[in-house]
Amino acid sequence: MDIGLAHEESVFINFRRYVPDPKEHGSRWVDIKQLSFTAESVDDRGLLAALIGHERFRDDYAGGGVLPDGPRHGPYWLRLITPDLYEPISEEKAAQIVRKWVDPHWEAPTELEAELRREVFSRMVAADGIYYLSELGDEAIHDWGRVHDSFHEFVLVDRSAGRITLVVAADD
Repeated sequence: MDIGLAHEESVFINFRRYVPDPKEHGSRWVDIKQLSFTAESVDDRGLLAALIGHERFRDDYAGGGVLPDGPRHGPYWLRLITPDLYEPISEEKAAQIVRKWVDPHWEAPTELEAELRREVFSRMVAADGIYYLSELGDEAIHDWGRVHDSFHEFVLVDRSAGRITLVVAADD
């Protein structure tokens, strides 16, 4: 079934814009890709499968950008990512994971906190379902996939808006 998945917008939050010294958490970022869908009868696993098959999913998040024929997704080989690897989690748990990643040793500047609230947390609150990509293990890491120190991936499904949003929070 064609669910009509179409890219709507992308947002990139670069922590370097908010810290005076780029060595102080300046290599952290959040990448958001929002796509719309038209099918009503497809379940969340079908939406995840469509997202994995979409060209915007083919991003190594290491400077190469989206490669329509790329074999990588983040630190992983794309061919090893399946809908079953995404664990459904609550909005509270998703926010906790992001907060723990953002705030381990410092308090986020006010402007960064406001952008995270607007672009990440508000989307989590609006979602009907949130899925978190489980760690795939060493065998799934591609040839140079260890450039990321941390890699957190969420897929947010907002059925009322007909949107699926990919949120990647990572550092390198």
